[in-house]
Amino acid sequence: MPRKCVCVALVAVFALAASRSTHAQVTVDVTKVNCDQFVHHKISEPRLIAAWLSGYYSAKRNNRMIDLQTFEENMSKVQNFCSDEKNFKVPVMKAVEQVLGKGN
Repeated sequence: MPRKCVCVALVAVFALAASRSTHAQVTVDVTKVNCDQFVHHKISEPRLIAAWLSGYYSAKRNNRMIDLQTFEENMSKVQNFCSDEKNFKVPVMKAVEQVLGKGN
């Protein structure tokens, strides 16, 4: 698989993983997910939420490509920020903007 692929592949992976989820909850308001819920798997796998966030911010920038290495690096940065107990109540979308910048 090439380093960069179309965002459609990301959506397909997210949809496949979401369909395999055993959680009863069907929808999630991502604006309300906080760092504690994100890093401690209280809502879903952090990778699924990170994939959704990546697609969300890519769409805002009209970016139809994904750099998988950058995705992994950015996810690690956000997870590190969110793993700090003092940041547990920070909404994960605010954490993304704080750690990666408003333009993400």
